[in-house]
Amino acid sequence: MSLVLTLFVFISSAQEVAILKYNGGGDWYANPTAVPNLIKFCNANISTSIKENPESVEVNSKDLYNYPIVFMTGHGNIFLTDKDAENLREYLISGGFLHISDNYGLDSFVRTELKKVFPDAELQEIPHNHPIYHQTYAFGSLPKIHEHDGKAPQGFGIFFEGRLVCFYDYESDL
Repeated sequence: MSLVLTLFVFISSAQEVAILKYNGGGDWYANPTAVPNLIKFCNANISTSIKENPESVEVNSKDLYNYPIVFMTGHGNIFLTDKDAENLREYLISGGFLHISDNYGLDSFVRTELKKVFPDAELQEIPHNHPIYHQTYAFGSLPKIHEHDGKAPQGFGIFFEGRLVCFYDYESDL
């Protein structure tokens, strides 16, 4: 949770965040209390004033640009059309931020579909000394949430012109 709190520092003047609605059947609506609980915590503890009930926004909608940060989660298949990928890329390179939280089962789909968004970029493991892990709260590591297979939690990112535009928590979960 501390990792995501750091993200809110970057958008402290924001009033709304959204949950990204995608196609493919990967249950984009999973964990309906996760983002609202995070928002309540941030509003109470780091002086944000974020709308407590996040909207959902379709990945191909121009409304995506109304939100400085969008969250994506689920358990399975994600499918982005060319239009979806183009819109998401433009959103991200225009200043938006995407946090993807692996709710166990997204990994192969996330990696495949992000190649449509950034064909020349690779997900890079984010080192522990990166500011995203220490901006608001210093903590030892990503929390281990999923106990399915014993793998360590990891944070990955995609950078555009030196700026982290997408953070993907793997084996952790928002």
